[in-house]
Amino acid sequence: MKTIRRNIQLWMLALLSLPLSAQEKTDSMFCFRFVPEKDMFFIPYGENGREFTRLLECVERYREEITDNGIPLYVDGYCSSTESEAENLIIARTRANRVKSELIVCKQLKEACFVTRNHASGGDSVTVRIIMPKTDRRPMEKEPSEKMEKAETVPAEKVEEAETSPVANKSSEIQETSIKEEHLAEMSVEPADSYCFTLRANLIRWATLTPDLGIEWRVNPSWGIVVNGSWTSWTWNDKDRRYALWEVSPEVRYYIGKEKRGYIGAMYKAGQFNYKFSATGKQGDLMGGGIVGGYQLRLNDALSLDFNLGIGCVHADYEKYEVIDGVRVCRGTESKNWWGPVNAGITLVWKLF
Repeated sequence: MKTIRRNIQLWMLALLSLPLSAQEKTDSMFCFRFVPEKDMFFIPYGENGREFTRLLECVERYREEITDNGIPLYVDGYCSSTESEAENLIIARTRANRVKSELIVCKQLKEACFVTRNHASGGDSVTVRIIMPKTDRRPMEKEPSEKMEKAETVPAEKVEEAETSPVANKSSEIQETSIKEEHLAEMSVEPADSYCFTLRANLIRWATLTPDLGIEWRVNPSWGIVVNGSWTSWTWNDKDRRYALWEVSPEVRYYIGKEKRGYIGAMYKAGQFNYKFSATGKQGDLMGGGIVGGYQLRLNDALSLDFNLGIGCVHADYEKYEVIDGVRVCRGTESKNWWGPVNAGITLVWKLF
């Protein structure tokens, strides 16, 4: 009887020691979901907002240890929604970097505070794990629900298995379908162009044997400054026919829309011309301007096609002349104003940097 009583006491002591050993489990894990094949970290998506709030509170609690590199943040990026392993790794790395960027901005952390790994499998998510010191006895704040408390101690492998299981996927789809439909289009939009300089060539001008080049300085994604220039000089029929021109045309553009492809703006042009396609030639100066609008169609990361049209007024002062025995003879001067299209182009745009 004494032996049985002693054994019961030993078992009770062992059971009482379990909560103490459980307190030594100091890992906290936070899981963020991503739309398949996309790398945008959208905080309102699913439970990301709640998880991110919990993560910020945990980081603030151990901020001193984290910034002193005593407690690293283990960030694992996952992607398995594309057919290419290399592309999966690229998306996983971008996802992990986006989560780290949010922490760096919100809590002024540094890259040295993170240990990052990327995986071409395991679903579409990013996990952040914090291994807190075992001597720390500061209690975690009470979580909003029992489900969130369990999520802290679930290993990463279990989370990924739950994400990929048919039952979990079905329930997750039911809860998150509306959010996906609202934000999938926004997340798939390509980022606005952020380049600084591009080289431009108006293909219509080149097709009419008028070499044309320009450059654009994109001050920011919404504003750009363009300067185009054209020059040509042709003679034929024993120099009795002439086609010569030079123009300089600066523009200021304002890009509109989410992708910053369409634009409106103002243009100015100045130059000289010498046309002689018949017995009488015209030679003089031109000056004018107007409003311009267009759209840029992206071909790849470096090339685009710029479809543009300018409408306004051009004023020309010129003299008429004839060529008699190889000598130009003036036949009077005129001035003329032209209202209507003053510029048109299908321009090849090459992004320099």
